[in-house]
Amino acid sequence: MASTSTSPGRGSREDSKKQMILNAFVMNTPGHLSLGQWRHPRNKTDQYTKLSFWTDLAKLLDEAGFHAMFIADTLGRYDVHKGPAKAVPALGSGAQFSVNDPLYLVPSMAAATRRLVFGVTASVTYEKPYSLARHLSTLDHLSEGCFAWNIVTSYLDSAARNIGLSEQIPHDERYAIAHEYMGVMYKLWEGSFRDDAVVADRETGVYIQPDARTPLLFQAGVSEAGNGFGGKHGEAIFVGGQTPEPTRIVVDNLRAVAAAEGRRPEHVKILVAMTVIVAATDEEVERTRQDHLKYVDEEGALALFVGWTGIDLAGYPDDADFSLLSEAPRVQSVVRQWSATVPGTEDLPWAKRHIVEYLSLGGLMAKALRRYYRVFIAGAAGEGALQRSWRWVGGVTAREVFFGLKRLPDDHPGSHYKWRAGEEIPAYQEK
Repeated sequence: MASTSTSPGRGSREDSKKQMILNAFVMNTPGHLSLGQWRHPRNKTDQYTKLSFWTDLAKLLDEAGFHAMFIADTLGRYDVHKGPAKAVPALGSGAQFSVNDPLYLVPSMAAATRRLVFGVTASVTYEKPYSLARHLSTLDHLSEGCFAWNIVTSYLDSAARNIGLSEQIPHDERYAIAHEYMGVMYKLWEGSFRDDAVVADRETGVYIQPDARTPLLFQAGVSEAGNGFGGKHGEAIFVGGQTPEPTRIVVDNLRAVAAAEGRRPEHVKILVAMTVIVAATDEEVERTRQDHLKYVDEEGALALFVGWTGIDLAGYPDDADFSLLSEAPRVQSVVRQWSATVPGTEDLPWAKRHIVEYLSLGGLMAKALRRYYRVFIAGAAGEGALQRSWRWVGGVTAREVFFGLKRLPDDHPGSHYKWRAGEEIPAYQEK
């Protein structure tokens, strides 16, 4: 994922060029997006339960100049495909299940790296605000500020059942709850301690220090409600996009929401997801692609797709073109969006096998990341297009990496809850 937004960042800037922020997208599971690739001879994601796997990956990214590692998460399994409530396709392929809690990875990875930011997913739907604020503040402390929270509302019915509900809370209602939830989190982080609180005074024996403030806020909603939430609260927002034109529409919409909320549009970074096969020639790229396609797990890919859309494709013919199938409008909408944004697919019949192929190379392995660094990052750095995290010294926070700021900017809604130096009580409590 990369952002081409201009920001102060950390360290000196040689010119006013827009510069990229590089973010690796991973998940604490054997199969994230590239289902079946755990079987590839050079792949090591089947070792995801070993801490050394994660510290090695973090060090690789840090040394290669990546700015952040974003860790996705879910609280349930994908069980709609060939369902209902049938988890065999997802379990057999390792499709985002089993999935371990990503929060526990952060302290060890932070201790093994110098600059890398860790953005971790946690849901506002199933955790109490105080408990979650405590967990995230602890990680913010232990990572010395190199922590970000990816705010989600969760979307799987299986997750709702795991937490004790009979079904998922409706989509827009989840986002309404999330807005209220964020107000509580801001009060805890920004309004619990005054900015001039005493800090570990050995002479007087008073040990009162401000708690960790609001971590950098990631968000990835793409619906109308999700865009409204992201435009108000998000500082770095993940979007899909294969070509500039449709991506620009999404970006402009998000920044328009931010402006309507009283925020400066440049205070919203956009991270665009992409899968890159790097090689010296087009022929080598195609050979690499074909090599990885041999390991694709069709059932796993379909389990993810069906889980995202909520429509089981098992009852449709294998050769059905879902871009034309009006009886499955949600699926039709997704594949038409792909067709509009993926070069060379305008006239492609979006049958099941094409959906699987499109979904099945969604990530990079460690060896590919090394090659990516040699071929792409080094060239981009030479042209001044890459925000150079590896030039920066340690001891700076995630928000400084992205914006050059230690705290939430004053135009962010969370700043409304700040307890500023000299105030008897936070100003928001006087209103």
